[in-house]
Amino acid sequence: MRSVSDHPATQPTARPDTQQATRPDTQPPARPTTPGELAGPARPRGLRERKKARTRAAIRKHAVRLFKEQGYHATTVEQIAEAAEVSPSTFFRYFPTKEDVVLQDDFDVLALEAFQAQPPGLGPVAALRAAMRAVFAELSADDLEQFRETASLSIAVPEIRARAFDEFAHAIQTIAEAMAKRAGRGPDDFAVRNLAGAVVGVVMSATLAAAQDPAGDMLEAIDAALAHLGAGLPL
Repeated sequence: MRSVSDHPATQPTARPDTQQATRPDTQPPARPTTPGELAGPARPRGLRERKKARTRAAIRKHAVRLFKEQGYHATTVEQIAEAAEVSPSTFFRYFPTKEDVVLQDDFDVLALEAFQAQPPGLGPVAALRAAMRAVFAELSADDLEQFRETASLSIAVPEIRARAFDEFAHAIQTIAEAMAKRAGRGPDDFAVRNLAGAVVGVVMSATLAAAQDPAGDMLEAIDAALAHLGAGLPL
C-alpha cells in the first residue's frame, strides 16, 4: 500500500457542513489530467535510486510468485531473498516484515501524485477517480495481476489482515493530507478526515470484492465505488 514517509501538518478544525471537502462534486466541471500529461518531463533519477527501485520491485515480484506457488506460510524470507538475489538483511531494509512485502507498494504514491496533478476545478472525489484511471492506465498486465494477488492475500492470510489495519490508518492520513492541500485546509480538519476515511472504506470494499472475482475489473470496481461515494452513497 505504501512506500514513502508522511509529512503531516495541522490547521484549525472547521464545521463539517461548511467544508468544501463535504461537497465533492459541486465545483465547476474541469477536464481531468490524462496519463500522458501526468507524466510530464522525465524526473531525473540517479543510478542509486534506479537500482533501489529495481531491487524493491524484484523482491515483491518474487515474493508474490512464491506465495502463489507454495503458499504464504510455507515461504520464508530467506527463500524470497534468494530468488531476488539479495541477502535477508537487504530484504528487511526494504520491508520490515514479511507482511509488508504484500501490503507496501508504490500504487498509493503514484495515485496521490496523480491526484495533486488534477485541475483545481475538479472536486476531491472526481479528482481521485481521474487519478486512479491515470495510474491504472500505466500499469502492465503483470502489475495488475500482482495487484490482484496481493489483494487476495490480504483477505486470506490472518497475519496480513491484522497488519493491514495499520496500513488503512496510514492511508487515511496520507489521503487526508493530499485532500487538505487541494482544499487549503489542515489534514486534521473534521470534514477532510471523514472524506479520507470514506474513500479508504469504499476503495477497500471494492478491491477486496474484485480480488475474489477472477473475471472482475479492479479499476472499474474502484471507480464505481468512488462514483457511489461522490453521489452521496445512495441505497
